[in-house]
Parts: sequence; structure tokens; C-alpha cells
Amino acid sequence: AGVIRYVALFIMLLGTWFIVQTYFDYRWKTISLRSWLGEQLPRHKCGNQKSCPHNHFAFKIISGAANVVGPSICFNDVVLMSNVKNNVGRGLNIALVNGTSGQLLKADVFDMYSGDINKLDTFLQEIKHGTIVLTASYDDAATKMNDKVRAHFMELGSSHVSKLGFRDNWVFLGAKGLKNKSPFEEHIKNDKMTNKYDGWPELLEIEGCAPRKMD
Repeated sequence: AGVIRYVALFIMLLGTWFIVQTYFDYRWKTISLRSWLGEQLPRHKCGNQKSCPHNHFAFKIISGAANVVGPSICFNDVVLMSNVKNNVGRGLNIALVNGTSGQLLKADVFDMYSGDINKLDTFLQEIKHGTIVLTASYDDAATKMNDKVRAHFMELGSSHVSKLGFRDNWVFLGAKGLKNKSPFEEHIKNDKMTNKYDGWPELLEIEGCAPRKMD
């Protein structure tokens, strides 16, 4: 009976580990149960589930969790913004990348609760054609949001920014000069009936392959 109990406990611990396993964003190396057991798995850029085709950039964007854990942005296997890099903060965390070379152009944080919305307005206006824009929310992304700023994001390909509200979570990849709506966007409302955290919805994560600008 004692052996059976130990076996059952071991199985339960393995199951719990499998459920709660996560990854650490430094170098984006996935720590999985299978690799812990010795199975070597192929690693894709930004720790994504799949590799990207030629002339595409791998990316992963994770929003903040409540007002506790900051967001992270990875592009072409380089972490551009994260808690580890100490360059994220409350509001909207935005990284601009050259759509042809994949090189980081600029990264900044805009406090959307008590900051100056004109700073964000100017930032968005100055984005050049062909620039890829990666955005992750943290804590509150919309209190200072106005119609002018929402219009800028819509021009970058956003379908959800018009509905963005207090403490909503939002992750988005768009581009200046995009002719259609971006397929890379997730948005979850702040709703006390469905929030995962006390006063905040669960974090959001998107990953994928952004096409390189060829012309």
C-alpha cells in the first residue's frame, strides 16, 4: 500500500509539473517536461511552437499580468522588451522594427493612466513606412486613449483598438503602410465576472511569422 501511495504521489507531481510548466524569457528557451526527462526538442526562434518560412520574422508578444508581471516582446529571436531588460512599464509598451532588416529602431513605454497622450501621438505620427510595430499592454492601456491615437493604430492594422478600455489586455503586431487589417492581434476585456486576476483579465500571448518587407 505504501509503494502504491508513493507511485500515485509521483504521478500526481509529474502531472502538476506538466500543467504549471512555463518558460523563462531570458534567451526564450522552453523548459518542458519532455526536455526535463531527457528528450531533445527542436528550438524555434523566440521559443515559438513552429519555425518560420524564408523571408519571415518570428515574433512573440506577451502582455503584462495584472500590475505585477510586465510584458515581453521578442522579434527574430531577440528579446526587445521585458522585465529582465528593465525597459517595460505601465501602459503601452511599443517596439519599432525595420521591416526589411528586422533591426530594432526604437522601444518606448507610454503611461496610459497618468501620462501625456501627446507623447504617444507624436511617436505614432513619426513612424516611417515599412516599419513593423509590436505592442503589449500592461496594467492599464486605455485611460488616456483618445480618438486620434486610436486612428493611428487603426492605420497600422488594428481591429480592436477602438474597443480598448480601462485595464483591458491587448497585444498587437502591425505595420506602417499595411493595406489590410493585421491578423496578429488579441484583446480581452476587463470584466469582474471573468477576470483571472483581481481587477485584471488574464495575460495574452501571440506568436507567429511576420513577412519581411521586400520592396
